[in-house]
This record gives sequence, structure tokens and C-alpha cells, in this order.
Amino acid sequence: MTEPIFGVLLAGGLARRMGGGDKGLKVLGGETILSRIIATVAPQCKGLVLNANGDTARLIDLGFPIVPDDVPGFAGPLAGILAGLDWIAAHHPECELAISIPTDTPFLPADLVARLQEARASTKADIAIATSGGSTHPVVALWPIALRHDMRKALVEEQIHKMGFFIDRHKVAHADWPVKPYDPFFNANEPQDITEAEKILAELER
Repeated sequence: MTEPIFGVLLAGGLARRMGGGDKGLKVLGGETILSRIIATVAPQCKGLVLNANGDTARLIDLGFPIVPDDVPGFAGPLAGILAGLDWIAAHHPECELAISIPTDTPFLPADLVARLQEARASTKADIAIATSGGSTHPVVALWPIALRHDMRKALVEEQIHKMGFFIDRHKVAHADWPVKPYDPFFNANEPQDITEAEKILAELER
């Protein structure tokens, strides 16, 4: 890493399509999706903070700081990212950048942070976003901590909750990954996705 990056793990959603509960706590190959994410991402970051709402007892054993949204009404991923950026600004002022990561993506790449850093620096962009197979993954992104002020204004004063609307205000870089033999940003949104993830894992372990 050329500079310290903090990770914000986003577990604040309602997981309606998964039938409720934390998608990251679903088990895949004997481990939770969240534990797989942490194993991949922790070595790439200075530290991790977990955004989660409700009773945090279910996640306390992970040993990471847990911060809830402070924008009311489940305002979506932007609110979770904002909570993480605020916490990092208060506790790790030496960090100028943070990466946001959803907690339903079990196959993240080992070069995620480095590739996003490179894309952002080479284009002098504000935000760097992961892409794969023609799809953009705005929740997997590198953010300046200082952007939290603009983010709070958009969420609270302007009621802008859609990631795309906010991102479009800023200069964006993209880092692209191949989707063969599997998409590294595969996400488990629905119960059948766990079955598909088991198939991918079986192939990886062959």
C-alpha cells in the first residue's frame, strides 16, 4: 500500500431478498461469508470498521468497532459509508482514504485495494469504483474521508440516497476485473445465490 487505507464493511442493510438477517453471517463452505471477506480484506487495510444497525451483539465477537447509521430511516449504503468515514476521521485521522465493501461478496480479489488506489491516482479522480464484466459495483469503492461532508449534505439536506446520483457529482475512476472463471464481485443476495456460491467454491478448491 502506498498510503494507509481503512476498510468499511457494510452490514447495515435489511437483507429482504435473503429473508432477513445478516447476509454476511450466512455460511459458505463451513465459514461465514463475512469471515471470508475479512480474511481477504484485512491484509489490504490498516484496519476495519463494521457498519451495522440493530443489536450489535450478533457481531461483537468479530472484534472490530461497530458503528450504526446516524442518518435515520435505513437510507441505504451511502449512510453506512458515511458512518464509517465519520468513525475513521475521528479515530484514525492519519487515513485519508477508505474502501467500502458489502458483506455479501465472498470472492473478493486479493489486489482490490491496490488496484483501486492505482486507478484513482493515475486519473486524479475523487472516487475509484470496481467493475467486472461490464457491471459497475459502486458499493465496492475507494473514497476520500473528506468527502463525508458532501455525503452528509446530500443524505440529510438533499435527501439523495441513490449511490449513482451522489457519485455522478464527482470524478470517478474504474478498476476492472475479469469474470472468468468467476466474478470476484459475485454477491449473495438471495438463498439460491448461496447454492451458486457453493458451486464456485467447489471449483476453486478442486
